[in-house]
Amino acid sequence: MNPHGTNDSTRARVKLSPSLLSSNFARLEESVREMENGGADWLHLDVMDGHFVPNITVGPLIVEAIRPITKLTLDTHLMIENPDSYIPQFVNAGADIITVHMEACPHLNRTVSHIKSLGVKAGVAINPATPLGLLEEILVDVDMVLLMSVNPGFGGQSFIPSLFRRAKTLRGWIDREGLDCMIEADGGIKLDNIANVYEAGVDVIVSGSGVFESNDPVKTLREMRKRCDATQLVEV
Repeated sequence: MNPHGTNDSTRARVKLSPSLLSSNFARLEESVREMENGGADWLHLDVMDGHFVPNITVGPLIVEAIRPITKLTLDTHLMIENPDSYIPQFVNAGADIITVHMEACPHLNRTVSHIKSLGVKAGVAINPATPLGLLEEILVDVDMVLLMSVNPGFGGQSFIPSLFRRAKTLRGWIDREGLDCMIEADGGIKLDNIANVYEAGVDVIVSGSGVFESNDPVKTLREMRKRCDATQLVEV
């Protein structure tokens, strides 16, 4: 058994979703190409409104600009108030997955249904201090849960290690109920902890500064996959 409690050696290969928030927006297409060359599965797009989180980033126009230049899944993370008002715009721009924050959605079931009615996958994000138990009623309806391992709003923050316990618990719920729901983790994930995050039961790993602030983003992304793959070779 690995250090964080999962013991399934047949898990699907990790999906890597580098966050373009940490890329150079003056050469955004070049950054997308680098991530493709590095073996990215998805591209993570952090949308912030200056209200739900204390920062402002990209909107639908950036998603629309990226959509024609890549076939990678566009993993769109809405850290905004009133997401229902903007979900159609992001879907029309080309997002493949829309993730909203539980803390921003008083009528979460309706929001999730809204996303899925537009033909894309629905995710729910949860902040580090929000009790996991609040997911109980929505878990059966979502395609993905995004566990934040930093407090949302800025790139480059330090990893909060409670992610390991929370991912293990959530993995147990999903597996026990046989749900078709992925676990994503986002925040402070770098080469030195990515394998442990994957071992904890996470399916999709987001890394921004851990990739783009390295000396060689392509090499770093490839090394991240190697370190996750290596965990599957260890006897459990």
